Amino acid sequence: MRAIRRKIRGFTLVELMIVVAIVGVLAALAIYGVRRYILNSKTAEARNSIGQMSKDASSAFNREGMAADILTLGGVTGVTNRLCGKAANTVPATDTEIKGKKYQSKPSEWSAGGQFDGWSCLKFTMQDPQYYKYEYAATGTTGGEGDNFTAGAYGDLDGNGTLSSFILGGKIQKDGTALVVTIAPNIKETNPEE
Repeated sequence: MRAIRRKIRGFTLVELMIVVAIVGVLAALAIYGVRRYILNSKTAEARNSIGQMSKDASSAFNREGMAADILTLGGVTGVTNRLCGKAANTVPATDTEIKGKKYQSKPSEWSAGGQFDGWSCLKFTMQDPQYYKYEYAATGTTGGEGDNFTAGAYGDLDGNGTLSSFILGGKIQKDGTALVVTIAPNIKETNPEE
């Protein structure tokens, strides 16, 4: 009879409460972890894109530019290196287009500018829907020491009207007689989780 009682004996109320409490704590941690994972995947778009924009700005500086005129026989033309000028438009044009949603840009938005300025000079585009608004600005585009640029991404992931910003800059510096474009080692982030 004792052997039978031991086999049908169940869990006590205290044991069940402990198990429920442990499961509740684990569920809360899992929800927090999944939320952080999703948020990091969304902000990765901004970080990757402005990193690429900065590399494109450096590549544009290293491309040789020269006059498009036909040279006379025996004539010469100077080779210039310079940063791309400011992009006249942001993509998308307003904050409301990325307020808690994604925006699908048109190829024509990324082709604005010319040989020496804007998105066309930078050769940066996005084909996938985006969470962020992108801008590119430059000051002093003569190719001299001290000229600089900034690449920025602005978003509103939760749609509350508060923007997050991710900004990465670069600058032309002189090393002896050589001019080089240096890029900041880190991205300046403001309200990254907005």
